[in-house]
Amino acid sequence: QVQLVESGGGLVQAGGSLRLSCAASGRTSSNYGMGWFRQAPGKDREFVATISWRGGYTTYADAVKGRFTISRDNLKNTVYLQMNNLKPEDTAVYYCAAGLGLGAGRGTGSYEYNYWGQGTQVTVSS
Repeated sequence: QVQLVESGGGLVQAGGSLRLSCAASGRTSSNYGMGWFRQAPGKDREFVATISWRGGYTTYADAVKGRFTISRDNLKNTVYLQMNNLKPEDTAVYYCAAGLGLGAGRGTGSYEYNYWGQGTQVTVSS
């Protein structure tokens, strides 16, 4: 079992920045790829970014490419999502997820993940 706890959400004006963190506990010694997803009111959950176990491979949704950066610190069992130049359409609940054995080029589908955090709200005002 892996437990995930997100933090760092909040209210920010358009053009601002936030950094989300996701702390993992439990069986974190396994080979887990990590991802961020988001869900806006009335919409389906959508992929945001994913990072491979060693951090050498990342993939981003087109909507956030160039503005968001995913990274991880395996010594701290934490994955981050740095969000710059935020837009009102980025408003959503952001979820962290862990997927066992996710390698390079995988991790854009929610079905690929085994564990999920409870989510953190990000609200961007115009």
